[in-house]
Amino acid sequence: MAVAAGVVETILAVGSMAAEGSGSTAEIVTGLAVRLPVFTAALLVASRMRQGHSWARTTLTLGLGVVGTASMVVAPIQAVLQGRTPGMVLAEAGPADLVFGASRVVHVTAVLSAVVLMFLPAANRYFRRVHIDRTPGGNGRTLLRRVRIRRSPV
Repeated sequence: MAVAAGVVETILAVGSMAAEGSGSTAEIVTGLAVRLPVFTAALLVASRMRQGHSWARTTLTLGLGVVGTASMVVAPIQAVLQGRTPGMVLAEAGPADLVFGASRVVHVTAVLSAVVLMFLPAANRYFRRVHIDRTPGGNGRTLLRRVRIRRSPV
């Protein structure tokens, strides 16, 4: 969902820049050259996470959860630091700005929700239970391990 929200946001941004003539072709191409590999990498790492690789969960958390979210909230934070209020921004916004803003809210919400979901108890149990056979001579298949979880008496 987070990657899909990012793709929608990218389409809106490129469409707006092209329609308004506010971005040069080089700026648009540069933006796409950065975003498309990030989206592709996110999907590849997410597929590894789905297979039980805990490094993928950490990579997604740090890469998209921290760095990606920071890149999406820098401009709004700068606007607030310059004394602009949400009311001022909304009063100046056109329809395209409102749609883009809504897509940004959905995107940030999807990323933060994904990070939380990746660390819920059920997800933690999944990563403890799934094990990839990487032993010499192993077949590389996913093995389910029974993990005895000690429960606190409290």
